[in-house]
Amino acid sequence: MYLFLKHPFFIAVISTSGLAGCGGGNGAFVTHTPLTCDQLNGRTVQASSVGLPTTGALVTSVAVVPAAGTGASAVGGYCKVLGDINPVDPMAPKIKFQLNLPVDWNSKAMMFGGGGYDGTISTGTGNVPAGPTNKQVPLGRGYATFGSDSGHQANATTSRDGSFGLNDEALKNFASDAIKKTRDVAIALIKVRYGSNPQRSYFAGGSTGGREALLAVSNWPQDWDGAIVLYPAWNAATLDLQFGRIARALAQPGAYPSREKRKVLYDAAIEACDALDGVRDGLISNITACNATFDPTTATLKGVPIRCAGGQEAGNSCLSDAQIAAFNVTNTPLQLNYAVASGETTYPGFNTWGTDFGNPGTSPLQPTVLTLALGTEQPANPMPAVTATTSPPYGSTFWDQWVRYFVTRNPNFNSLSLDPQNPGQYQSRIVELTGIQDANKTDLSAFQNKGGKILMAHGMADALVSTRATEQYWTRIRNTMGGSRVDSFARYYEIPGYGHAVSSVFNAAWDSVTALEGWVEKGTVPVNQVVADTAGVPGRTRPLCEYPAFPRYSSSGDVNVAASYTCATQ
Repeated sequence: MYLFLKHPFFIAVISTSGLAGCGGGNGAFVTHTPLTCDQLNGRTVQASSVGLPTTGALVTSVAVVPAAGTGASAVGGYCKVLGDINPVDPMAPKIKFQLNLPVDWNSKAMMFGGGGYDGTISTGTGNVPAGPTNKQVPLGRGYATFGSDSGHQANATTSRDGSFGLNDEALKNFASDAIKKTRDVAIALIKVRYGSNPQRSYFAGGSTGGREALLAVSNWPQDWDGAIVLYPAWNAATLDLQFGRIARALAQPGAYPSREKRKVLYDAAIEACDALDGVRDGLISNITACNATFDPTTATLKGVPIRCAGGQEAGNSCLSDAQIAAFNVTNTPLQLNYAVASGETTYPGFNTWGTDFGNPGTSPLQPTVLTLALGTEQPANPMPAVTATTSPPYGSTFWDQWVRYFVTRNPNFNSLSLDPQNPGQYQSRIVELTGIQDANKTDLSAFQNKGGKILMAHGMADALVSTRATEQYWTRIRNTMGGSRVDSFARYYEIPGYGHAVSSVFNAAWDSVTALEGWVEKGTVPVNQVVADTAGVPGRTRPLCEYPAFPRYSSSGDVNVAASYTCATQ
């Protein structure tokens, strides 16, 4: 059980007189004694306290977690709260959440986003995406942290389980509604725990969590002071359409490349494009130039063409025309014969040349890289199962689940038979889903006017969410609001060599929390930001360059030190 004698809010509470004392955060007034951890068990939050329809929430368990760790790994004691947010539709699953309430609270809160189709609780006990290893995690810094499963519980397919899409309320919770519901319940419990609301509230997420971060600040700007947004799947439903196009290409006879063939393509791109940033350092930083010049049909590796003789299959040392064609589909944009809800008719291609699609490798991170890229099994009907050691491309399973449970709502439907460019009778449903799932708002004025700030970053070598799509989002909001206005509250950086969430080439570590705190709380504009590598060449650094700039070698100095590079656009 916690004691409050040392807590700064204790002295602000008049515990027995029934009078109200000033509680601090957001000008809130305290009308009760703050509760201990044990007293939160069984606590309810009424539906009237939540900004979207629910039937209330219940704390199902609490646990006092003692302080642990030292230095950067130190996390002080906290109260771990688990609970359920109950649906309106009795057939819909509950939203399950976790809230962590530190003894030494810093008067701030941070919500963590999920990944994929969610389905497991984002516990809030770990680091932000691409967070630094030499700094304490947010909970260790004193944040009250929380997250949810977005309103359904995944099966063995985990983050690729889309079966919840058969239920409208569960689908809308995943699409966005669970963000608001979880936040409101967490804030209500924070208030009864400490006696006041947080003075600052932040959101941190990557991939689906990055989309959730953008939805949080655009749909409910008054709830948030800042967001950390990594590799955001902001137009998730439109991305699914590109996944479908790629899955259909990889499913063609002979089109699915072995891991060894992926390495041949990767090595050829490195050989051709590495020096485009002024130095051979094992990273492709000038990705725009690489995309414009690299051609797998004519590329060589150590003087030998990577295209198999005559384009025919000839083993793992080269790529056939069928495999090159599949990679060219990945590299090129999806062109739709109709407009999605945003009015757009395209999803960009991926940065394909120099991206690790699951190369052979001994890094402990490589199995995750493999899973999030092309996997081990060719797309087929039925889609191969996801197991502990095998899976089809992550995007192929994502497409398959989306088609069967979101679009057609027919679990037996052959997803490879649906043409995303010409979906026939399913076109109107697809357009509807892009309106529900995609973060289509481009005017973030309400968030800007509140003083909110956004730090956004994406790896140049992402195999799962197109870096070019994030560039598209950045361009959209600048076109709507004007570049100078966007620059007053948002930054977007691209990281060479960094893949989706993890990378054995350049595994990014960036102290985005401190940068965001400084910008929001002190008005310190982030400048000279640096990102470190924890895997490829542990300890090397690069400047975080504001898009469209990239790190260019300054012609002298240690190639592994950020100070040896400048941010250039050509």
